[in-house]
Amino acid sequence: MSVVTLTAIRAELLAVRADPREAGAEAVVHHADGLIVLENGIVAAFGDHAQFAEQWRHVPVLDRRGLLLVPGFVDAHVHYPQTERIAAHGAQLLDWLERHIFPAEQAFADRAHADAVAAFFLDELLRNGTTSALVFATVHSTSVDALFAAALARNMRIVSGKTLMDRNAPAGLTDTAESGRAESEALIARWRGRGRLRYAVTPRFALTSTPAQLESAGALLAAHPDALLHTHLSENLGEIDAVAAAFPEAADYLDVYARYGLVGARSVFAHGIHLDEGAMARLGEAGAAIAFCPTSNLFLGSGLFDLARADASGVRVAVGTDVGAGTSFSILHTLGEAYKVCQMRGASLDPFRALWLATGAGAAALHIADRIGGLNVGQEADFVLLDPAATPLLARRTAGRSLTERLFALQILGDDRAVAETWVAGAVAHRR
Repeated sequence: MSVVTLTAIRAELLAVRADPREAGAEAVVHHADGLIVLENGIVAAFGDHAQFAEQWRHVPVLDRRGLLLVPGFVDAHVHYPQTERIAAHGAQLLDWLERHIFPAEQAFADRAHADAVAAFFLDELLRNGTTSALVFATVHSTSVDALFAAALARNMRIVSGKTLMDRNAPAGLTDTAESGRAESEALIARWRGRGRLRYAVTPRFALTSTPAQLESAGALLAAHPDALLHTHLSENLGEIDAVAAAFPEAADYLDVYARYGLVGARSVFAHGIHLDEGAMARLGEAGAAIAFCPTSNLFLGSGLFDLARADASGVRVAVGTDVGAGTSFSILHTLGEAYKVCQMRGASLDPFRALWLATGAGAAALHIADRIGGLNVGQEADFVLLDPAATPLLARRTAGRSLTERLFALQILGDDRAVAETWVAGAVAHRR
């Protein structure tokens, strides 16, 4: 007979269960004095405390009044091997890769090193309220084994895969079309169905893969309908010029991937800054997603993502920190920078839509929206308790303010200090 574990938390509850741009105010579910009930790691109730208090009176209640409980954050694009190269001074993308990133990634052939960084990386995600992520590893199978083992131990929803690179990289970071496919297949066989893990076919970007490897990646993706495609697209003008020279037969950068079956509903492309209307429209038609990575785009001088153009083309958008070009593991901080990028584009990012991009939209991009993202009854209980009074400035700015103002202040002024607790599958994974 299975044991039933019940926990209830009394707090202010907030979830955004659809894109407010499309669904309007109906997308936002808010309970100023709420109760969430967890049954064996699953949401059993989510609503007003007054409504549920009698029904669940037999369940011990944790009093977290004064805190704002929201779905766990989803990081739609981040590089765990770049953790120790965050804030590395350099020029733009291609030079930065050569100077800082490729040397750092070669160390991940060593499993002990990969284990140590993976453990720190995942704990840093949890400390910042991130409970699910789409993660770049390195070309080494050991890097994926280390990340998946650490995620399994923490019961996190992590999607990752071996990076594919068979050219334009140091010898210690290259594979071949054949070895990349074989090692990816072995990793899928080794990790499929374990915990809350999922595999992503991961060519780094078009410039580091030959046509033969991209063709192999397309075949791998087609052979595993439960896998995602994770890569980079149109991040930097120098990169775009180099891709055009390497693939002169392609109409544009996106067409390089499309020729090999890599553009579809399971595709997540990081950045997409310099896409014209035609490319955006093709992404929208394919059902693909873009990971909007504002801190990285600003740090490397790559450009300003056009969220309005993506919206007009029906492209799904989520948010990524893109550490280590990104400058913070904090999704709250990343949303603040996303707001500024939109301002520079002449648009305004609503705080409720920003929260959607960081939760439900990320879950949709990773194809796990049935499991997480909205704290619906029956979903897994991944959530964050945010403290609007975490710092003296936040406390002064949010006291007595509306939900909209408090949420916006958390996004502009908040960081890891505002994360009071992070819960994964109904259990505390981090407490400040």
